[in-house]
Amino acid sequence: MCSCHRTTSRAQLGLSLPQAPLHCIKPDSVYVVPSSEGISGAAVTMENVAIFDSPGKGRGLKATKEFWAGDVIFSEPSLAAVVFDSLAERICHSCFRRQEKLQKCSQCKFAHYCDRTCQRAGWAEHKQECGAIKAYGKAPNENIRLVARLMWRLDKEGSVVSDMQLITVEELEDHVADMQEDEIKELKVDIHNFLDYWPRNSKQHTIDDISHIFGVINCNGFTVSDQRGLQAVGVGLFPNLCMVNHNCWPNCTVILNHGNQSAVNTMFHSQRRIELRSLGKIAEGEELTVAYVDFLNLSEERRRLLKTQYFFDCQCDYCKNGTKDDLKLAGREVDGVKPSEQQVKEATDYCFQKLETMDKARLDGDYHQVVKICRDVIDRTEPVLADTHIYLLRMWSTLSEVQAYLQYFNDAAEYSRKMVEGYMKLYHPNNAALGMAAMRAGVNHWQAGLIEVGHGMVCKAYAILLVTHGPTHPITKDLEAMRMQTEMELRMFKQNEYVYHSMRDAALQNKPMTMLHEPKGVEEGIKNLFHRRK
Repeated sequence: MCSCHRTTSRAQLGLSLPQAPLHCIKPDSVYVVPSSEGISGAAVTMENVAIFDSPGKGRGLKATKEFWAGDVIFSEPSLAAVVFDSLAERICHSCFRRQEKLQKCSQCKFAHYCDRTCQRAGWAEHKQECGAIKAYGKAPNENIRLVARLMWRLDKEGSVVSDMQLITVEELEDHVADMQEDEIKELKVDIHNFLDYWPRNSKQHTIDDISHIFGVINCNGFTVSDQRGLQAVGVGLFPNLCMVNHNCWPNCTVILNHGNQSAVNTMFHSQRRIELRSLGKIAEGEELTVAYVDFLNLSEERRRLLKTQYFFDCQCDYCKNGTKDDLKLAGREVDGVKPSEQQVKEATDYCFQKLETMDKARLDGDYHQVVKICRDVIDRTEPVLADTHIYLLRMWSTLSEVQAYLQYFNDAAEYSRKMVEGYMKLYHPNNAALGMAAMRAGVNHWQAGLIEVGHGMVCKAYAILLVTHGPTHPITKDLEAMRMQTEMELRMFKQNEYVYHSMRDAALQNKPMTMLHEPKGVEEGIKNLFHRRK
């Protein structure tokens, strides 16, 4: 994806660590794409792709056959993955599912599992880690844990762990030479702590090799979501995915398939894996691309993020031409009359200033203050700013989420509908963020008793997530059940509206709705595929 080089040694640099995405391959490496039997649980092989030199990007992957929307181009299990430090006690360290009650490893007291089945399934990865944590006296941070898991596996199995692996960790670019001074300092601390943590009876490695692995994780760490795909809960390394280059308007998306780990006998489990899925028709020979950052950012901001986090200058047409930037900062046109540039600027500046205040109130859990701020901004700027203005969309999104949490469902429905209408004018029609927003709007309308609009939103979300997530993903299955439920209720509503509302009210009284999850910031969601250390 970028001009890749590795000329500066770690001895010259000192040493540090952060987090960016995947694409960077050493230009002098030679690759052969092997045949394969495919991954457990997926009838897809790496024969669908070929490595090639992508103009201006370095090496990339291209399709060797034609694909259509929703096709799985390839699947890949992680070389290693770990749960985030902040969620270590709330997420299973084997299946990465969120559970109310988890069982703690009796030895290290750090790893948590759903049950003995998950503990047995995760023992191969945790065995050496368990002893190291006991000897060290505590669990190190997520980056050190991931580096250690990677090195234990590579020491045991070698640099190529399956015939489907297209590239080794050694061949991935680390970009240590491109790190800023503060990142180098962080890397030094991490390597120092890693050396204290790494057992003396494990194979010993040079500082150069250790710093390379840290740099690879920094440039290629992929965000691992929970089983429903709603929250980032960990980070892992998927070498083949590292070869898929970025485009702001990509032809593919990546989702995590947790596989099946419910069987008591672990031999019947299928692997946790990423799936690269086509967003539309892809011709044979066409390059495969994914988006490293959210398209809702302005082109200038996307370029800045890609340069600072992933060390390359984006040359896609959407960045070069500033495509849709005008819509993202547009004024509202009513009957052919537009506000002045000064009015739009003042409304934009006011909106931007209030975003920080709103975010702070949300992080503090002061949701009534969030509502007050959002309403004030919306009342003042909605008459001036277009429904595609990104700051106004942020306000609508946050207000709808908070009002749903507070169970003011009519308000939540109204603002989530506006949000979806704006997103539809900006995002790719099969963008996962659009699908998730439509799902949220559908749920809000259903909860508000607006069954017709709710059913339409749920159907739209289902159609998008069939492409981005596939029919077997838990969130798609939930949507299918929801679609059938709203369809049944809609038929009842059309037959007798009074009876429908009476039955609905009675059902809700008998089975009160549980509170929704607390609203989270956009940065805590799943819009960015690749883990970046904050």
